[in-house]
Amino acid sequence: MTSDAFYIPYLIPAAILTLAFAIRLPVMIRFWRIDPNVRNVGGLLVLGSGVFYFGRPETLATMNRVSGISNFAAPVVYTVLTLFCASCLVMVIHWRGGDPLRVRRTTRVIGLVYCAAVAGLWGTFALADVPVERLRDLDTYYATTPWMREHILLYLLAHTVACVITASVTWTWLRQVSGWLRAGLLLLVVGFLLNVCYDTVKLTAVIARWTGHDLDWLSTYVAPPVASVCAVFVAAGFVLPHAGEALQRLWQDFRQYRSLGAFADELAVIDGSGLRLPRRSSLSRRLVQRRTRINDGLLKLQPYLDPEVRRTAFQEAVARRESPARAAATAEAVAVVAAIHRLSNAGAGRSGGSRAPAAPEGDATEVPNLVAVSRALRRSPAVAAFRAREVSYGEPARVGRAGDSGLG
Repeated sequence: MTSDAFYIPYLIPAAILTLAFAIRLPVMIRFWRIDPNVRNVGGLLVLGSGVFYFGRPETLATMNRVSGISNFAAPVVYTVLTLFCASCLVMVIHWRGGDPLRVRRTTRVIGLVYCAAVAGLWGTFALADVPVERLRDLDTYYATTPWMREHILLYLLAHTVACVITASVTWTWLRQVSGWLRAGLLLLVVGFLLNVCYDTVKLTAVIARWTGHDLDWLSTYVAPPVASVCAVFVAAGFVLPHAGEALQRLWQDFRQYRSLGAFADELAVIDGSGLRLPRRSSLSRRLVQRRTRINDGLLKLQPYLDPEVRRTAFQEAVARRESPARAAATAEAVAVVAAIHRLSNAGAGRSGGSRAPAAPEGDATEVPNLVAVSRALRRSPAVAAFRAREVSYGEPARVGRAGDSGLG
């Protein structure tokens, strides 16, 4: 096996976990002091990526050479892995919630137990005789060596217990949530169950050594790729809820912004001015500006909105078997077109539209569904027919006028 082949099981998962940390970094900076879950997830991702960065054979050799102690990197990597286990347990304890006093007490117990495990790792390593440097098969090579045997067993058991508990608690929580959070938790469950598979593969190879068999290939060639896949699922599980919700909001903003284009264009004839945003302005800011300009335009149109036009257009839309929501949007669109035409006539000094109808007080407070109205302005045949009648008559058209069938 060339050294290049070992870059894949280590550098790729390390980079993925680092990327997950970077994606969550803005949230962690914002809520670091007030939300323990944010701190726990941040620490877990740092420790998880550290396991893979330190676990590379090249990094192991460097640590051994710098320290001057053969296999000194083993307790270093296993310590980081054990602290990762503790972070997993602390995370699920805070996720489960409950009595704050119980949560703090359980967190302290976990800290003490895993600190004892770390002390045990260094103690057993100090007592073990490991003169031959092993960068890829240390677990199986020293599986029967006194004290090193206990050293290996200790980190594997600590990791297995943490992953089993984390997977089971996360699975329980999975039933209580939905959406992107549920999808993220499902990936975490898969990731931690794969971690259990990693431990099983390692323990199988170690126990085979105890019984005089040789299954070293499981530990050397199967376990690292399994660990890499684990890291991908864990990283995706933490990132997906945050990234998924952000992408969903972005998509919704884009759809709304695009859908409101027809409404904004319609009202541009009465208010062509407005603050122009810089090209690099965010989509959410552009959406707020478009909605604001539409609402401002509706306020200017309010004195010219004829409730009779709206009422008749609604009745005709219902008669065409449109749903109530769609009929309301069609009626509002027709009323807006009529009001703009009336306002244009008033501005031009035409006698037919110089006097604006006074809308009832109840109409002034109505807030239409802007997106639905915008779609009606663009697509509704009734609105198109109403525009055609305006052009034909040269004055505000009344829906429901005898002989008119454009809305029908």
